[in-house]
Amino acid sequence: MKTFPNMPLQGASGRQPLQAPSFKPIYVVVGGGLLAGGYLLAAFGLPFNLPSSVPKPSTKERSLLCSEMVQPKAVLSREQLAQLMTVPERSQRSKVQEIVKQPYCRLPGLSIRVGATTERELYPLSFDPQTSLLVLYEGQTYVGYGFKRF
Repeated sequence: MKTFPNMPLQGASGRQPLQAPSFKPIYVVVGGGLLAGGYLLAAFGLPFNLPSSVPKPSTKERSLLCSEMVQPKAVLSREQLAQLMTVPERSQRSKVQEIVKQPYCRLPGLSIRVGATTERELYPLSFDPQTSLLVLYEGQTYVGYGFKRF
């Protein structure tokens, strides 16, 4: 064992000399094995788990909500969504429809306010297939939007 020279510290008297820990090759073998095993598990396990960890868009769930399928391939782009955000509520329905075009589907109507039936159209987002934009109309008036995650 190698000893280090006794170096007095401030106010330290009669301390034992410091000794370096002994070298044990088994620690290197075990540590290296764990490190290599973890690396291999991460390298080979990740590609196999990747498809299951990325959820697939559920068109089945989305279509169950629909009362009328309009355009099954319809999606809404970021640009269209940004344009829609500039349209004030209570605008004409035609102004919104110029931006969003045909919906994926129409959902059953609701009665949110007394005396008014709210029509709902669903638009899947092209940049987030699990999320859809829900656009609300009362007659020919645009009343707002919301998001639905599937």
